[in-house]
Amino acid sequence: MDIKIQESLPIEVAELAKSGALMVDVREQLEWDAGHIAGSVHLPMSELPNRLNELPDADSTVFICRVGIRSLAAAEAFAAEGRSGCINLAGGLQGWVEASLPFDGTVV
Repeated sequence: MDIKIQESLPIEVAELAKSGALMVDVREQLEWDAGHIAGSVHLPMSELPNRLNELPDADSTVFICRVGIRSLAAAEAFAAEGRSGCINLAGGLQGWVEASLPFDGTVV
């Protein structure tokens, strides 16, 4: 089955976040500790296969990583479980910071 994941620009994701989208950061612990988007939840990619069921259903679930590659894989895995509303943050956190959106810390 070919799964199509919506790719959204940082400014679009910021609006989704304001509307209550579930924001899931799939970077590893050291990356998360260095900084993350306020209100996002942490689910490291290395733990994703065993923890996907922990994520609640939401109209929109945005997956986040540094540049958008791991988050795309996470969104595809989530969608493969039959979940809808899966979105990848295009450009990742680097794009988010470049768009001057709120971020506390450093992207590593």
